[in-house]
Amino acid sequence: MSTSDWYTRNLAALHAAARAVGDCLDRFVDGGSHGTPAPFADAAGAPAAGRSAAATHLPDDAALARLAGIFNLTSFEQDLLTLCAAAELYPALGDRCAAAHGNPHRNHPTFHLALSVLPNPHWDAMAADAPLRAWEMIEIGAGPTATLSPLRINERILHYLLGIATLDARLDAITERMQATAAPLPSHVDQAQRMANALASGARDGTPPVIQMCGPELGAKSNVAAGIAGALGLQPYRLSAHDLTGSAEEIAAIARLCEREAVLSRSLLFLICNDDDQRQVAAAAAFLHHLRSAPVILATRESVRLGGRSTLRFELPKPTAGEQRDLWRAVLGAPEGVVDDVIDTLVAQFNLGADGIGTIGAEIAGEGFDDPERLARSMWESCRVQARQQLDDLAKRTVPRASWNDLVLPEMQSRLLTQLTYHVRLRMQVYERWGFGGKASRGLGTGALFAGPSGTGKTLAAEVIANDLGLDLYHIDLSQVVSKYIGETEKNLRKIFDAAEEGGAVLLFDEADSLFGKRSEVKDSHDRHANIEVSYLLQRMESYRGLAILTTNMKSALDPAFLRRLRFVVDFPFPDSTQRAEMWRRVFPKDTPVEGLLYNKLANLDVTGGSIWNIALNAAFLAAEHDGPVSMEHVRQAAQIEYLKLEKQLTESETRGWATQ
Repeated sequence: MSTSDWYTRNLAALHAAARAVGDCLDRFVDGGSHGTPAPFADAAGAPAAGRSAAATHLPDDAALARLAGIFNLTSFEQDLLTLCAAAELYPALGDRCAAAHGNPHRNHPTFHLALSVLPNPHWDAMAADAPLRAWEMIEIGAGPTATLSPLRINERILHYLLGIATLDARLDAITERMQATAAPLPSHVDQAQRMANALASGARDGTPPVIQMCGPELGAKSNVAAGIAGALGLQPYRLSAHDLTGSAEEIAAIARLCEREAVLSRSLLFLICNDDDQRQVAAAAAFLHHLRSAPVILATRESVRLGGRSTLRFELPKPTAGEQRDLWRAVLGAPEGVVDDVIDTLVAQFNLGADGIGTIGAEIAGEGFDDPERLARSMWESCRVQARQQLDDLAKRTVPRASWNDLVLPEMQSRLLTQLTYHVRLRMQVYERWGFGGKASRGLGTGALFAGPSGTGKTLAAEVIANDLGLDLYHIDLSQVVSKYIGETEKNLRKIFDAAEEGGAVLLFDEADSLFGKRSEVKDSHDRHANIEVSYLLQRMESYRGLAILTTNMKSALDPAFLRRLRFVVDFPFPDSTQRAEMWRRVFPKDTPVEGLLYNKLANLDVTGGSIWNIALNAAFLAAEHDGPVSMEHVRQAAQIEYLKLEKQLTESETRGWATQ
């Protein structure tokens, strides 16, 4: 039977049912019983057996018959619901209600009237836990008594009886219909099938579990959920826990509406919860507590315990490297082999999901493949911008400009830093093509410790490396991340690493002493938790795809066991006179006018590279004040300013021979 044929037959059946309850009204009025009390004695006790007036000649596939079967309505409840529907559809029925009441102002159905005119009446039809009220099929208005209060059919139920697919207005305001936009990724297919099987099995038992879908990509989770709904013949709707902001009673009411909708329209609910927001977690827990049997998929980033119904947890990881390559080729429309080198470079550095890759693909659409180098630069920069979005709110981003020429270090340290860049740049070749990734039992992240006194170039080295790799540099102040509250430090670190995961940015954790310095002999729970925080940081550094750098001024305070878990440990020594002389030669930009500077003499200043920079900058301002070149005298005055800040004395031996020869 076509949809249009069913629609016509359904309307005819509803009309016949309405006429049947109207006939009950007419017989009551014609019998002269208007205005008399309802037969309360007969209406007490259990529902009487018997066929409803509305069910006469009602086809089994009619919406009214389906509704009665779904919610197990008694014959009286079915007639009462039909009476309320008829009052909405046929205004003339109001006059017949008024006649039956014997009161022209009561031109609407009431429970008093239903008990009087409909067959097989029973009092508990309007109990709060009976189907008509529990599922909000009928709404009770204001009246002199409960039985004389106006009754009205719920709009969503009326639409259902008419065969119209719609949502309750309250749900329509906070939910959104979903549809699958693509087939699930190959690495997600098995998980999606297991989730579908669990929901289908639970539906047969009447108790489907809550499916908690964990993972970093909301788009992928949404697409998989829509695909699961399609496979089960369900219509998926999206709801955010952010919109569950009412009281406990209001949240329970929304849950009940969702439960009802799941039955009426065979729907699946996709509930999104930001597990970093405790208010959303609490709202989702309260909501699921009242959602007894509706199929629901809960989307979170991490696994959370919400109580209530049984929960099955599934992890939906980001696309594999191979899947990312296929996604790039698809969004670029590039034939295989045309820009494979460009794609391999992007996949090696940026761990983007389908949503991020699709966004970038739309941005660079139409650029063509005639200039692969230009395309590669454009795609790289777009990936950097895409990966910044979450991390910018958690750390301070620095646009790296320093180059290797700005860094003066002993040969060993310079070689270690160069090796560090190779480990980041060539990891795809070593881990995937050469197979080291399959043999490693620990994480494949690149973690480093830069140790040395302040001003010896630790931060500058991080900037040089980030610039060389073409990546953003983010400064994370560990003194701000570490919390006195148990568990908060790990939570803060997780946010940072999760946000940075897409772009493999260079993460610079300044003042690592604030965390590592807390390690001590375990005497109580606080000592034990301090050690857990350190272990968590190192574990995340090992698993992080990008480069994470810790800096410290007190390497001696660190446990050797922790140092062994870092791939690189670079000591930044206090510079000797030869290194200081080279720093002085490089510190002034080429456009800065200088005159008579004796770099070997300036090297006698017993300061670090950071102080050399400060002195050079102050000297430039002193020279600019007199509109002349930077001279030794300007440097001497600037050095005095810097030494005062360092609480040191500028000695005669340091400035001996500074007079221009």
